[in-house]
Amino acid sequence: MQKYVCEICDCIYDPAVGDPDNGIEPGTAFEDLPDDWTCPDCGAGKDSFAPMD
Repeated sequence: MQKYVCEICDCIYDPAVGDPDNGIEPGTAFEDLPDDWTCPDCGAGKDSFAPMD
């Protein structure tokens, strides 16, 4: 699964890990995150994330 990086704080969203502290189960693809999900480190919106190479 594709990892995404926050362009503001460099936080990495790894779908294999999810975001359990915010109710996102492991195995959740970035595209399947709720529209109101925000970066757990800096609070930026999904639109601040870019696919990692």
